[in-house]
Amino acid sequence: MGMNIIENETPYLVEAKTCGCKERRRGVSYHFIESSHGLCLEKGELMLAQIRACERLLKYAKDEGEIDVLKDETTRLKLAFDLMRY
Repeated sequence: MGMNIIENETPYLVEAKTCGCKERRRGVSYHFIESSHGLCLEKGELMLAQIRACERLLKYAKDEGEIDVLKDETTRLKLAFDLMRY
């Protein structure tokens, strides 16, 4: 009898999306690509996943407002992550 091992095709845990509009404050929202990941992550792992998600989205951003929101979010997450480690 053979054993099937299924590996997740997506190497990312979290996906980022910008939300809001120009009239209101724009922000970043996150969601887990697979819902089971949300059950077993530590704070640091989650923050790193959010940083990576923002950096991936930033590569494709064309709107200056979106770029600014993503850069700001990445900076705040990195600062919080660094403070959490010490």
